[in-house]
Amino acid sequence: MHSFLFDCERMKYPNTGPYQVCQQVGRKLLLHKNSDEHITFFVPKNREGFFGNKASYYTLSPLNKIYLPWRGSRLLLNTHRYDVWHITYQSSMYVPLAKKTKVVLTILDLNFLHEHPNDPKNKKRLQLIQDRVDRADHITSISDFALNEARSYLNFRDKPSSTNYIGYDFEHPPQPREPNQKPGKPFLFALGTILPKKNFHVLPCLLQGNDFDLLIAGISKTDYKEQIIAEAKRFGVSARVKFLGAVSEEEKTWYYKNCEAFLFPSIAEGFGLPAIEAMNQGKPVFLSTHTSLPEIGGSAAYYFADFAPEAMQKVFSDGLNHFYREQPQEKNKQWAMQFDWSNTAKGYLNIYRSLLK
Repeated sequence: MHSFLFDCERMKYPNTGPYQVCQQVGRKLLLHKNSDEHITFFVPKNREGFFGNKASYYTLSPLNKIYLPWRGSRLLLNTHRYDVWHITYQSSMYVPLAKKTKVVLTILDLNFLHEHPNDPKNKKRLQLIQDRVDRADHITSISDFALNEARSYLNFRDKPSSTNYIGYDFEHPPQPREPNQKPGKPFLFALGTILPKKNFHVLPCLLQGNDFDLLIAGISKTDYKEQIIAEAKRFGVSARVKFLGAVSEEEKTWYYKNCEAFLFPSIAEGFGLPAIEAMNQGKPVFLSTHTSLPEIGGSAAYYFADFAPEAMQKVFSDGLNHFYREQPQEKNKQWAMQFDWSNTAKGYLNIYRSLLK
């Protein structure tokens, strides 16, 4: 029997990308593993049992960790029973102590380099990730862009590495549920934690010359929301820019399904899963040309290469006209279907097995 541990420690943060990755990949690992393979999930205490009784659980306690403050990590004890330990977040504090345990490290992104390029803490952040790279036996990332960027800032020391795309559950998608905050007119939809890297403040200009509302879903962690509000006032569209806060998967699917277009002008993304989710609902998707987004959107999306209002308005108008004229919904759905959670889980399982040979 081979034993694999999948690190879901980031599930302590609901409504985030890492939470969704852990949830979706964890379920698919159980579905696609072989009969002689056993999955254990490293979870916060309140998530024990989350994946059902066909898995085992490893939870934190003061008795199973050694804290190394000078390395920013906690070495976890009693890890010798696992053949492979998968660290699913590049800055995880937790590393297996047992040397015989093989380690897979997933680097989701180095977004902090784009968000705060002059922050003196970036050197320390990179060193923490380098420590994880040094312990790893195989390094993965969720896009070619993210993997190549990681190689340019970190020393992989000729260790095997690969891209393993994350995805969408096309077999069991969330069913749309009408939200409490239901718009009364056609609307544009944007989604993500309201942070400067999401670049939402460039969107209010797109409400000029039409009667759309702009709905932005996501929690706000900084005062960046005020910058979005200020831009809405500048363009005279304050009443049409609305913040939804956190939304459920079912509500999110309703907004995708009923919006006129999905807007995602982010300047720092390791992948950009919302673009795939919106494509699957047959909607026109507008992305920025930054980081991984052109790789993920391909020819199925429209792109803001310039954030000047006039340039964005032209891209938006031309894109909508093209979409209405060509009706590429099925083509775009076919593009999106290559990014499937089952493919993600199968890719990880193949990596685990390769380390046992």
